[in-house]
Amino acid sequence: MRSFVRVSHVALALGLASSVSSSFSHVVLADQAALAGTSYRATLRVGHGCDGSPVTALRVSIPNGFTGAKPMPKAGWTLTTKVGKLSKPYDDHGKQVSEGLLEVIWTAASKDSWLQDAWYDEFVLRGSLPKEAGPMWFKVLQTCEKGSIDWAETPASGNSTKGLKFPAALLELIESGAAAHQH
Repeated sequence: MRSFVRVSHVALALGLASSVSSSFSHVVLADQAALAGTSYRATLRVGHGCDGSPVTALRVSIPNGFTGAKPMPKAGWTLTTKVGKLSKPYDDHGKQVSEGLLEVIWTAASKDSWLQDAWYDEFVLRGSLPKEAGPMWFKVLQTCEKGSIDWAETPASGNSTKGLKFPAALLELIESGAAAHQH
């Protein structure tokens, strides 16, 4: 019964998250919901360029609480990272961690690697999620041959992107553990 309840909560959250943004009109996460306190593979989907101009770079700001982040290299793209002091240190197997990954930047190595406006692609990183349920926002700066789009808007509260022109990519963290099994 407990497995069923957990699966039901996850299925419901996935359904709700999918309805938030199921198109490729924005930079979105492939999996828009995950259990809090677990590891997570963030696959950012880029569905278009900037008003017809091809994508040449993608800069992702690592959200607070997304710990131990590691990006996946991408063929044809140069991977750089920015490491620095975390706003909130965390415990990693008894070791206090106060510095970590703050940004990941993928830059096309040549014109041949540019992401054309008519195509879509995915950029991947992984890390661990905090134990608290709620929204987590991945802010993404999409740079193109001409112009850029800063997918960084977040609502004042909650997780609705309604009315936001350039919403950050939303990950809905679902409560896990004993509390998720209560009715």
